[in-house]
Amino acid sequence: MILPSLNITLIFTSYGPPGALNYGVFLISLAVYLTTVFANVTLMLVICLDTSLHKPMYIFLFNLAINGLIGSSAVLPKIMENLVDELKDILHTDCILQVFFINVYGTCAYAILTLMAYDRYVSICKPLQYHNIMTPAKIRLLLFIVYCVPICTLAVQVYLTSRLPVCRYTINKLFCDNLAVVNLSCVKNTWGDLYGICLVIAFVVLPLIFVILSYVQILFVSLKASVNARKKALKTCTPHLITFINFSLASLFSVIYNRFNFSLSKEVNVFMSIHFILIPPLLHPLIYGIRTKEISNSLKKILQRRILALGFNLKTEQMCNDALFISTK
Repeated sequence: MILPSLNITLIFTSYGPPGALNYGVFLISLAVYLTTVFANVTLMLVICLDTSLHKPMYIFLFNLAINGLIGSSAVLPKIMENLVDELKDILHTDCILQVFFINVYGTCAYAILTLMAYDRYVSICKPLQYHNIMTPAKIRLLLFIVYCVPICTLAVQVYLTSRLPVCRYTINKLFCDNLAVVNLSCVKNTWGDLYGICLVIAFVVLPLIFVILSYVQILFVSLKASVNARKKALKTCTPHLITFINFSLASLFSVIYNRFNFSLSKEVNVFMSIHFILIPPLLHPLIYGIRTKEISNSLKKILQRRILALGFNLKTEQMCNDALFISTK
């Protein structure tokens, strides 16, 4: 029977019953989630507190950390809840919201990584014009576009999906995605499919082409430069390349999972579904924290200042206690 989607409860069928395995996965998921939050918040605080990092590249990185928190928070808490609950369910409206935030996470991450590639291109290929091109006003405009365009276009997609009547009530996945929700309907979603293809071209294919062309230009310029300039360019671009390749592979795994999950084993399905949400938000701050000298140095300075301040406060308190003890004698 086809029903309107209001107040419908959907059941996830990919989870096993609560037991030792589920509890173990829950603890691992909790540890990964807490580490992800800690790493991203730490990176954001370092960039905020150190004024020397108030540059376009680190502003984009700050926004990438925010986006990672959105993606992991949209999925992992619900996964952890389902791991320990007897009934693995979700309201249709909550499922639609989860789809929206997951899609915002994916498209905005790709857009921010594209901005970071553009920043590296201008920095290496047009160094003398860098400050005239990457102005604060332009950075604000680019970030506004990066958030506003995906949110508005994805809101339309989610609206189209939410209007479909529901005639199935089980999702054979760990969390909701647009294709899974569309498959709950018995109605053909032709316009939604065409709109989804347009979104993939706009937010995945075109940014991928832009990033590749940017690095081709960077490669040509680096080959003509001195050895030291080449090393500096490689050092500057390596964290972004690692991050971009990692996220691209995660996106590829997600596409394979969404399209071919019925022909794969359950373990492979679980890995491919969770990799897109679990790995990039965890690795991005770690990659930049380890590979970027400015961030690691800033973190060391902040920790040293905090330790010195704590030591000074303890020493002052001890001196006050000693003086009070002497005066009472």
